[in-house]
Amino acid sequence: MNNENPTNQLQIELSDEVAQGTYANLAVITHSSSEFIVDFIRVMPGLPKAGVKSRVILTPEHAKRLMRALEDNVRKYENSFGPIRLNEENSMQPIPGFAGEA
Repeated sequence: MNNENPTNQLQIELSDEVAQGTYANLAVITHSSSEFIVDFIRVMPGLPKAGVKSRVILTPEHAKRLMRALEDNVRKYENSFGPIRLNEENSMQPIPGFAGEA
């Protein structure tokens, strides 16, 4: 960040634990009038249960900013590496009545 006034810079800290990341292969998104809830889930083949590994709660404005940032990054990825192909037949759909629905 090049900013003449260093007091306007946001310093983001990333702990070693968080930097390791958490693998998720399913996201369930629900919303109310005041927030979006994104549950990141790891589904393992052959197991009947899947655990929520992380939950992120966003305001509607931040959800829209996240959507735009993801669209921008997917576009940049595809420009560099080619189209991301989705196998729609095998894609996981949110589970109706999921306990996390708002």
